[in-house]
Amino acid sequence: MLTIALTGGIGSGKSTAANEFAKLGIPVIDADVIAHELVKPGSETLHKLIESFGNEIKRDDGTLDREILRSWVFNNDAKRLQLEAIMHPLIRDEVQRQLASSDAVYKIMVIPLLLETKNS
Repeated sequence: MLTIALTGGIGSGKSTAANEFAKLGIPVIDADVIAHELVKPGSETLHKLIESFGNEIKRDDGTLDREILRSWVFNNDAKRLQLEAIMHPLIRDEVQRQLASSDAVYKIMVIPLLLETKNS
């Protein structure tokens, strides 16, 4: 099995490229999609984030207020590291699970900050 990493910054075309691979029937494992799934309302991960960052990051409808959390971690390295310590291992585990569950000859792994983030 060959795993190809598709990486790049915001607006670089990762999603467009990934969609084209998916149209061809190639399995696409997207770290951003996994991250969104992990923090669905009522999830254990969202609960961990609320415990770590406070109720301010939870909207009235039970969803994660990404804008608030993003503003906090963008301006504070300690909070960013705290968020990464919670999310990265969970994302990494799910990526590995999805990679292992497919017997495709090759797969595309979409991971935005592959080179920028240590221990991802």
